[in-house]
Amino acid sequence: MIPACEAVMNAFARRLRRTAPSSGDCHNELVTPPAHSRVNGWSLPLHSFQLIGWLVYSYMAVVAFGIYIPLLPPPWASAVYAVVGITFLFHLVAHLLAVSIDPADPSVRARKNYSLPMPVLDRKKHPHVIQNLHCHLCEVDVGSRVKHCSNCNKCIADFDHHCKWLNNCVGGKNYWCFFVTVASAALGLLVLLLLVLFIFIEAMANPALLRTSPHFDSIRENGTWLVFLPLVPLETSQAGLLVLAFATFLLALVSFLLLGHLLGFHIYLLTRNMSTYDYVVKQRHTNAPREKLETAAQSASSKSVSVQMDGLRQNPGNAVTSFPHLPKSHSQRLPGGVNADDAVFWRQGKDEWMAAQGFPRRVSGEGAPVAQNPLGSSVMKPMVDHQQQQMTLPPQELP
Repeated sequence: MIPACEAVMNAFARRLRRTAPSSGDCHNELVTPPAHSRVNGWSLPLHSFQLIGWLVYSYMAVVAFGIYIPLLPPPWASAVYAVVGITFLFHLVAHLLAVSIDPADPSVRARKNYSLPMPVLDRKKHPHVIQNLHCHLCEVDVGSRVKHCSNCNKCIADFDHHCKWLNNCVGGKNYWCFFVTVASAALGLLVLLLLVLFIFIEAMANPALLRTSPHFDSIRENGTWLVFLPLVPLETSQAGLLVLAFATFLLALVSFLLLGHLLGFHIYLLTRNMSTYDYVVKQRHTNAPREKLETAAQSASSKSVSVQMDGLRQNPGNAVTSFPHLPKSHSQRLPGGVNADDAVFWRQGKDEWMAAQGFPRRVSGEGAPVAQNPLGSSVMKPMVDHQQQQMTLPPQELP
């Protein structure tokens, strides 16, 4: 697969390819690859995914040809035998070819000697494995679309990706074998899904339709079923047959969804004339600026909040300055040149801060009623009311 050290590789630079074995690190001076290069997918050690793939293929072939297809009525059994047989055989041939083909660059295959140990890359002398179209590990000149695979430890022509299910690289020489392998597996699983679903429904709704084989004549009266017809008839119960059908359906469905997604992805790549490797590198270059912008925005936001909190902690009385939207109306000025509105707003901000700290709200010492400000702070206006009363009183006549 794509090594972690290639995250910063320039996908469009043909003269410079930054590659490295996955066991190394971008900051290591020496990267020690495996002792020998792998020839193909049969080279040891085998991958666990490769073994799982062959086990699933064998299981599907056994249950299809040994259990479920023989239960179909004669006209349908022959047709399904042909369709499933051709699909499974096509998949087997394509799978074997995709595993067995050596996708290495022609200059690497020209050596025809994979037994020699690979050299160690000295990062002090060569910062990249492939530089100026020359591989410093394979020690050969390579083409412009070549990548040194860290798993196979050799240069792959027209590199697409390293497939763990094949235990082999997928390159220009075996890409179409890989594509046919995926397509034939998806088609075979789809036919098998339809077959198992038909058997499951008919076994419960109309079992007589599935018991047309002459081997059922002697056991037609009881509920015994036969599998592995016609060569090795074995008896089983209807419950066992249905449980096996249900398990097979789930396994085939999961496999079909995974392979269908992979097949659709490679069809998309073919329409765009891209490889898997090109797609991954393009996605990294696309997401890198977005991630940098998100990181910068988060850093700036956290820094702004931190500065505001530090300012409030150092001078809580200036909390009123955080209300720039409050209107400032022209009003009378108090003695000393202080604006009355400024004094009220300052007092409101201070009262709000004291209330947030748990202090009780301030009440007038003369017991005057307290009016509630629309902003939620308590404002006392006995002096203003007294001045208004004096202004509204009629002038007193002199004696």
